[in-house]
Amino acid sequence: MNENITDSKATHFGFETVAESEKASKVHGVFSSVASKYDIMNDVMSMGIHRLWKNELMRMLAPQDGQSLLDVAGGTGDIAFRFLDKAGSKAKATVLDMTEPMLIEGQKRAESEAFANQLNWVVGDAMDLPFEDNSFDRYTISFGIRNVTRIEDAISEAFRVLKFGGRMTILEFSQLPDENLQWLYDRYSFNVIPNMGQLIAGDRDSYQYLVESIRKFPPQEKLAGMMRHAGFEKVSFKNLSFGIAAIHTGWKL
Repeated sequence: MNENITDSKATHFGFETVAESEKASKVHGVFSSVASKYDIMNDVMSMGIHRLWKNELMRMLAPQDGQSLLDVAGGTGDIAFRFLDKAGSKAKATVLDMTEPMLIEGQKRAESEAFANQLNWVVGDAMDLPFEDNSFDRYTISFGIRNVTRIEDAISEAFRVLKFGGRMTILEFSQLPDENLQWLYDRYSFNVIPNMGQLIAGDRDSYQYLVESIRKFPPQEKLAGMMRHAGFEKVSFKNLSFGIAAIHTGWKL
């Protein structure tokens, strides 16, 4: 462990051990760097499959007109746009992200103008949400919770700001239950994705971090346990693409 962090709480930034106080700024640096190429890289890295995963997230979320959504780590607005498109004209969505350049990219998209009266963009921290208790019907976080310094705090904040009867849904890269498939996926992740990041975004290091952050993220059962500990009920998860990603869901009842 780095001698400079022995007197403070430590966490991981990819495979690197850092002080908790340093992680947020490091993550901010990563996403500030890749913001303009973020959507393109998602398509390239997943061969477009992330779109199918997000479709399944929407199917499970079943948006209804009049509902309010908080999409945390919402970046370029992809989930919020999908939600509003399905929910109807009376629905509202708030996109929160700690990285302003990501939000700026979202605001440039055509959907942002189309849903302008239903959208709110907020720079903020998943571990300290700037909203009152019981404010939202739905909470989503997609491919963002693994970047949070203290995942348990983010889940507790989700529980706090949800209304009673509200639902939290997490879409995140996860762990494959089959060791052989995991080995093959690791070879692809570590050997191909950073090189793609260099070629497309001019940033190998940020995508090396993203690959490492997936390996450090809690497996499915552990994350489900964190949700139950925070107070969520009817917690369940669904593996996608053999467990490359998973959707976790729980209710505030």
